[in-house]
Amino acid sequence: MQTQLADFIRDSHQGQEADAILRSCVHCGFCTATCPTYQLLGDELDGPRGRIYLIKQVLEGQTPSRKTQLHLDRCLTCRSCETTCPSGVRYGRLVDIGRAAVEAAVPRPWDERLARRLLRWLVPSRVRFGLFLGLGQLFRPLLPASLKAKVPPRRVAGPWPTAPRPRTLLALAGCAQAVATPDTNAAAARVLDRLGIRLVEVPRAGCCGALPHHLGAEEEALAMMRRNIDAWWPQVEAGAEAILVTASGCGAMVKDYGALLAEDPVYAAKAARIASLARDPSEVLAVELARPEVALPLPGAGRKIAFHSPCSLQHGQKLPGLAEGLLTRLGYELTPVADGHLCCGSAGSYSLLQPTLARQLRDNKLASLAAGGPECIATANVGCQLHLESGTRIPVRHWLELVDEVLAANPAAPT
Repeated sequence: MQTQLADFIRDSHQGQEADAILRSCVHCGFCTATCPTYQLLGDELDGPRGRIYLIKQVLEGQTPSRKTQLHLDRCLTCRSCETTCPSGVRYGRLVDIGRAAVEAAVPRPWDERLARRLLRWLVPSRVRFGLFLGLGQLFRPLLPASLKAKVPPRRVAGPWPTAPRPRTLLALAGCAQAVATPDTNAAAARVLDRLGIRLVEVPRAGCCGALPHHLGAEEEALAMMRRNIDAWWPQVEAGAEAILVTASGCGAMVKDYGALLAEDPVYAAKAARIASLARDPSEVLAVELARPEVALPLPGAGRKIAFHSPCSLQHGQKLPGLAEGLLTRLGYELTPVADGHLCCGSAGSYSLLQPTLARQLRDNKLASLAAGGPECIATANVGCQLHLESGTRIPVRHWLELVDEVLAANPAAPT
């Protein structure tokens, strides 16, 4: 694709990135076949190829409109198109650049501005989010069914091992996950403790920055990234082996810190180091459970589960099949899931800002997950977990909880 970027962006780092990405696109259209919104809406402008053309026009100087903004808003940034693309087009990065340009040029109505500002104020703060979630859980029995489904039940984290171990990993506590599903990181800590590894949360580290980043508030997102780097750096210098990110959406973000802060003279090198240390739990356990002294396969419970692979895990981090393989080795029977590459509709703030499309995608995904008659749905991202459980009576859990249960109950498990 030939480009002639406008003066306002041509010589910037973002402009150079966008130019390279645009030139790599060959218009083949393979991406439309795996785009969730194109499948629902059937509009070329609601598929990756159409959105690429819209972004190209904006970056070449054409004035964007509310219609342009709408088509970019409808994108889930699921990056399924990246997995499909034979040319390696980095669509996810391009749409972030395009959204930021359109956000600066097209004023939003007051209600949209307010909703986005409230999300950026509320969700990244564990204190504020915890307060509002706690109130919702307190009055949950009194809420109508439609609202009750949106309030996750209270979860108990369980014990967090603190015994000294020869190896240390850091854990991102995050924002929504730390409050809504505190059992996820606690389960990870118990699993790693059995493998001789101590998991430590650094209190000052908070939201990974993904929410403001995808909402076009780039400086706000970069400030969160710098804060996390500052919080982790002393522990990294002290010998922490890696940073475990149990929410796959946050993991994809932290792995991008190096690229996003590449132009920051103070943080570029540290950001690259932090990004190189970020690990999804499936990456860590695939290595640790393969050690000769660990007796696998373990008998497990023989339970039927359906695994939902979040887009941020399979398309963002390019880790399809790792968690599923580990669960199978631990004795779980994974039921077949049709169209496993498609998004569930959570996509960070998408389920709140695009509720109609998000609900359609959720219902389609739940139908595929339930088809095999599982007793439980396992996933790897807090947003997907909360979004899916709002539409089903089948329990939805983080897959690390299932690993924790098997290792705790099995006498042959590593200690």
